[in-house]
Amino acid sequence: MTLAITIIIVLNTLFALITVFREPRDIAATWAWILVLTLIPVFGFVLYSFAGRKLPARRLFAYQGQDASEMLRRIRQLVSEGPGPSVDEEVAKLPRSAQSLVTLFQRINQTPLATNNEVQVMTSGQDFFERLKRSLRQAQESINLEFYTFYSDELGHEIRDILIERATAGVQVHVLYDSLGSAGTTARFFAPLRAAGGHAVPFLKRRFNLINFQLNFRDHRKIVVVDGRVGFVGGFNIGDQYLGRKKKFGHWRDTHLKIKGSGVYYLQAHFLLDWNASALKKPMNVLDEQYFPSLPKERPGKTNLQIVTSGPDSDDEQIKMGYIRLIQLAKKRCWIQTPYLIPDDSTIDALRIAANSGVDVRIMVPCMPDHMFVYRATQYFASQLAKDGIKVYYYQNGFLHAKTMVVDDQLSSVGSANFDFRSFKLNFEVNAFLYDEGIAKELAAVYEKDILQSSEQTVESFEEQSRWLRFKQVASRLLAPIL
Repeated sequence: MTLAITIIIVLNTLFALITVFREPRDIAATWAWILVLTLIPVFGFVLYSFAGRKLPARRLFAYQGQDASEMLRRIRQLVSEGPGPSVDEEVAKLPRSAQSLVTLFQRINQTPLATNNEVQVMTSGQDFFERLKRSLRQAQESINLEFYTFYSDELGHEIRDILIERATAGVQVHVLYDSLGSAGTTARFFAPLRAAGGHAVPFLKRRFNLINFQLNFRDHRKIVVVDGRVGFVGGFNIGDQYLGRKKKFGHWRDTHLKIKGSGVYYLQAHFLLDWNASALKKPMNVLDEQYFPSLPKERPGKTNLQIVTSGPDSDDEQIKMGYIRLIQLAKKRCWIQTPYLIPDDSTIDALRIAANSGVDVRIMVPCMPDHMFVYRATQYFASQLAKDGIKVYYYQNGFLHAKTMVVDDQLSSVGSANFDFRSFKLNFEVNAFLYDEGIAKELAAVYEKDILQSSEQTVESFEEQSRWLRFKQVASRLLAPIL
């Protein structure tokens, strides 16, 4: 009996090592998976099959292989014909430090600076969904909508019914949703939309999705583009909980942007690429003029921004690199809001260097769990960062889901990417990086207002936690790279 158990343990460990080292990955994730596979025999391999394997090469090629060069040329032409100063002139006006961020995204994400935008910040579900519904009802040509979560609850039905009404009126409607993030929402829910002439498909899902083992790669993006002229990007999804209707979470605090101007072109471009990677039998024409209308003669606004995406289709981790660069550029302050704080070594080092260089570094996280292991890991990293002089706040007025960063008086970021391994490496994400003093000051004012409804967590308060709680935090931290 003892010999049999020994043989099983040896074989399990051998297969675990072979399985993990078959695919290149960072050392932290490698050790985390070895821990899972060796300590949880059999079930660990099942979990790895669904959550540990990398995006298959043929799917990776299919996703990356879309040629977007013609679409980007079309966008550049439209921008050059638009009102206001040229892109090069606007870049030249930026401080040299900000120019370096623009260059970074141009090189690793092929994302030029989008100029002359009007940007509105929304921090409540009531505000966001009223503006969203108003824009959807005003659509005349096209609605392209992409969300991680599209629940079939009261709000979900309301949004779907608006889409049905516009599709019936002849508007082209396309809905892209994540099948796991929208758990409980079946194809039947969208059947009335399809009957009205609209389209709805799950992101990168095939008929035999479980066999392809791609459950770990989620579309966490939140993109809406109406008539190619109005765009939305940020943290809100579609569901009653985002309006504070769920007792579990209470008030839902999030941040979203409404954009008018050339930045909408890039939101549109990423939606089209995501759609064509998912709906192989119903591709959209990426050069259709209705998706990229000419800019108005008058400048919508004066905000410059870059729409940046990242995902497992690239090893560049573009949004993470943008976060790190923002932290490096901070001279006075770097204020971060994120529901999940599970940074890797590079982001931890950037935060520590900034804090120890005299920068006012603050991180705000929720006071309640959304996912228990993730929350315990968040608490662990929060306690460690507090030791380096970083101010940590627990938001007390409900659930904080905003993903924002404010640096000094001009730079900021709002989007879907959390400050964690999953957003950096596994999820498909989208953020707007903004070069605008007014927006930075507005987001800073929102942050200061949120602090009034938060409690600061000091080194002493973390040390007062029970041993059992600290044990759960340390144990969750060991699994951080694969949460």
